[in-house]
Amino acid sequence: MTSSIVVNDVRRGLYLDSVALMRMSRTVAALEGVVECGMMMGTPANMRIMTDAGVLSDAGRAAAPGDLVIAIAAASEAAADAALAEARGLLDAPKSKVGQSASWAPRTVRAAIAADPAASLAVISVPGAFAAAEGRKALQRGLNVMMFSDNVPVADEVALKLLARERGLLMMGPDCGTAIINGTPLGFANVVPSGDIGIVGASGTGIQEVSCLIANNGGGISHAIGTGGRDLKAEVGGITTLMAIDLLDADPGTRMIVVISKPPASAVARKVLARVAASKKQFAICFIGGTDAPMPANACLATTLEAAAALALGKQLQRAHAARPAAAPGKFIRGLFAGGTLCAEAQVVLAGEQLVCASNVPIPGHQELTPGYAGHIMIDLGDDDYTQGRPHPMIEPTVREVPLLAALADNTVGCVLIDVVLGFGAHADPAGHIASVLARAPRLHPLVITSVTGTAGDPQGLAAQQATLRAAGIIVASSNAEAVRMAVAHVAA
Repeated sequence: MTSSIVVNDVRRGLYLDSVALMRMSRTVAALEGVVECGMMMGTPANMRIMTDAGVLSDAGRAAAPGDLVIAIAAASEAAADAALAEARGLLDAPKSKVGQSASWAPRTVRAAIAADPAASLAVISVPGAFAAAEGRKALQRGLNVMMFSDNVPVADEVALKLLARERGLLMMGPDCGTAIINGTPLGFANVVPSGDIGIVGASGTGIQEVSCLIANNGGGISHAIGTGGRDLKAEVGGITTLMAIDLLDADPGTRMIVVISKPPASAVARKVLARVAASKKQFAICFIGGTDAPMPANACLATTLEAAAALALGKQLQRAHAARPAAAPGKFIRGLFAGGTLCAEAQVVLAGEQLVCASNVPIPGHQELTPGYAGHIMIDLGDDDYTQGRPHPMIEPTVREVPLLAALADNTVGCVLIDVVLGFGAHADPAGHIASVLARAPRLHPLVITSVTGTAGDPQGLAAQQATLRAAGIIVASSNAEAVRMAVAHVAA
């Protein structure tokens, strides 16, 4: 990078969504002579990313967290100037061209309420450094909050949730990726029919998987309330989970309630289950990996998302009928997941099969798995370790491309597991991208097994995505847990 020409431009006080910025930066990076391009807000984390990439100049280092930084490294001064002009042009284009409405939009919570006094919910998706302040403003003005933002200090999360509880409001998040309220999908959510099953989830993809399995097996959802991934940790104490159970318990349209989380703190699990025991409704408790807390009489424990959906429906789920593949050349399973809870569920299923696996093995430079490691590996590519400076793989599947090609070329790997998550906010054609990667893989490669979290009503279309995967030679399972079981059977054959 030392021989590159580095140019920066700082737009003071201009905020754009990180996904829109990522798409623009890829457009600039594709120009001839451009070595690297970053278009990011000047938060401390982003400044470290740009510094490590060698694209930050003195001008860029002067940016504040609320400023937008254009950082370019190019092979020549002419290429740098052309790239900077392109980046400026993309930013200055009509708003509709960068994924925003061309009509007026309020810039503050106060202005939004003035524009729509009947509003009852604020969705907050700003950098974590600013999210708590915006959440506090919304709660103080009587709005329920869904906070998509992550990297919010846990002390701020607790303060926001206590304020919400005091005011009788719902504080979903921080790091709440999915909710369905009164039939309206929020964040990463799917098109599911209305029904009598309510969901409380500290996991976005967990809510998506359970709600889609319920929908695809004849059921429907009353509400799905996201809590944020840390809600059942000891520091937070399950504040939103308990409030969500209260709301669903009081809802006459909800018959059955599903509670989803990775293993909660023991004391918090007991508190949640004590509240469950006080309800007259039936519950399916899906603590991925289980809990040592005893189940009340009106609740059943499910160790997988698939089992939780079956309990909620009161029947067995439909299973895919895939042809039995030939024996695997390698004996290890490589899981490359976009959904963190789906990755955790895969580890639980493997443990149930008495298979030991590593998780979130580092990928130096996102180019290769740690050299020398032999065994089953499950990787959550949506984890912060892999998404710094990159979009989430549910939004941009190219994040999975390099490790997928590496797995397909590894002769110790007998099966590659992939989750495909559809719905609002997700990539328009994730199956098509996976198929294109397989077209570039070695002719003889490990078997690829996937599950598709989605419904027929999703923008991508469940049947169309499944057909694309099958046409590429990929086996499509009926659930994430089933995909893992099929992988185990394959490498054991």
